[in-house]
Amino acid sequence: MKFTKASPLKGEITIPGDKSISHRSVMFGSIAKGTTEISHFLQGADCLSTIFCFKKMGIQIENNHDTVIVHGNGLRGLKKPETILDCGNSGTTTRLISGLLAAQDFDVTLTGDESIQKRPMKRIMEPLSLMGADIKSVKENGCAPLSISGKKLHGIHYTSPVASAQIKSCILLAGLYAEGETKVTEPYVSRNHSEIMLNYFGANVKTEGTTACIAPAEELYGNKIVVPGDISSAAYFIAAGLMIPGSEILIKHVGINPTRDGIIHVCRNMGADITLLDVNTDSGEPTADILVKSGSLHGITIGGAIIPSLIDELPMIAAMACLAEGETIIRDSAELKVKESNRIEVMVRNLSAMGADVEETEDGMIIRGGRPLRGAVIDSKLDHRIAMTFAVAGLCAEGETEILGAECVNISYPGFYQDLERLMK
Repeated sequence: MKFTKASPLKGEITIPGDKSISHRSVMFGSIAKGTTEISHFLQGADCLSTIFCFKKMGIQIENNHDTVIVHGNGLRGLKKPETILDCGNSGTTTRLISGLLAAQDFDVTLTGDESIQKRPMKRIMEPLSLMGADIKSVKENGCAPLSISGKKLHGIHYTSPVASAQIKSCILLAGLYAEGETKVTEPYVSRNHSEIMLNYFGANVKTEGTTACIAPAEELYGNKIVVPGDISSAAYFIAAGLMIPGSEILIKHVGINPTRDGIIHVCRNMGADITLLDVNTDSGEPTADILVKSGSLHGITIGGAIIPSLIDELPMIAAMACLAEGETIIRDSAELKVKESNRIEVMVRNLSAMGADVEETEDGMIIRGGRPLRGAVIDSKLDHRIAMTFAVAGLCAEGETEILGAECVNISYPGFYQDLERLMK
């Protein structure tokens, strides 16, 4: 894909459903009793991997594009798959499903694509093993493929070294089947979609401070889920609206869960003109329409407790900081190194190629803003968030920007380029 400097972006857009919530709605619906109807489901490759895995375990799932219907078999209704479960590029599928599989009465092997087979899995293997699980790295390198032999589990109180919803959710899902309570304490609160949705399905999850606690469940019950728009996908349009002079974009029905809305706080701290309209808090997942108008931005320091609430948005924030006046420091974000790519290294290399003054640090980067960007050839490393970030950066740069591996956006946002183009007309 090639991009050149854009005129002001104008219009209204509805973004795809939240990736995290789409994953969980299929998983929890599969182990619930009865039918779960999911509206505005994200038809990205990662979420389709979750559907694929549960179908292989005997769950009947009807995918009617925007609506997905899951016919759950109950808490102990999963069946041994006849083949290895392929999680594709999805870390969420791999890590969360491991928590469920650790307590089943069958053996299974999980694998994924080349990227998944490099991502760290010890972070879930260790707490699951403490619960009595039999989970091993087939290649003995702490990565997928994972071999899991279902066992009886017991509750633990696990202190996680990192704030990660995937680690927390994996342990809580194992805790559904464990004897006694299971607790997870994080250094900061990570996104809490699992806690909200598990309770909605009939589980007993309580939170206090940075600790989530789950009691073993007798049964979960199917429900209706309306998936809000994904704020991580909205981030690219928020940034585009702020970075391209004269732009004004209304992004409809976006999830603004307080554990996910760090992008809004950071942008406002940088001086952004962002208004939340039609805020709805009726369900457990609050939503709003986000109105973004372009304007001047200034550098800030980003770190600490806010990082888990915007970890996926940090690449876009880094690109935005290049056009802000002054210095922006991003720290406490070493987790970016173990995403689909090493996002710190990839961002620094590609932003530098575009003429930005950016420096890599041990746990983040320093961006000295105010310099114009110029077009460059960008290697996305087949990382969807990198590709989308540089599509927006390319619209702000002089000359032509070419993104290699641009099709990887299908992992989370299949219609991204078309939606971006619509706002240019």
